Parts: sequence; structure tokens; C-alpha cells
Amino acid sequence: MTKLGEILAKKSVNKSMVARKTGLSKARINELTMNDTAKLRLDEMYLIALATDSDPNEMMLKLCEDLRLKEPE
Repeated sequence: MTKLGEILAKKSVNKSMVARKTGLSKARINELTMNDTAKLRLDEMYLIALATDSDPNEMMLKLCEDLRLKEPE
């Protein structure tokens, strides 16, 4: 399960409802929540945040919390 999948699971979100509200396909929602190699686009994240009554900024911070800049050599 991806970080997005974990976020949606914690909120007990119905993926079909998210697909209907965002216009994304159920297959795309499943890919984004189950496939670690799937790349989430900014517009998709924003629509998912709106559809789930989440703050897009908070969602972005949670999704990107492991990202770090490279240390200078």
C-alpha cells in the first residue's frame, strides 16, 4: 500500500466515491493507492484532497515527508 493508500484508509475513504468526485478512473485510484511505483501528479493529489475533505497542503506534506535534499559533497 502506498502513502496515499494509507492516508485514505485512515480516513475510511471509499475509492469509488473518490473516483466519481475527481473524475479519475477507479483503476487509476487503485494504482495510486496500491502500486509503489505509481507517480501521483499534483492535479490528481489536489482533486483527491478536495474529494476527501482534506487540506491539500497537509496531504502533500504527509506524502513527501521522506524526501530530503542531497547533502553537499
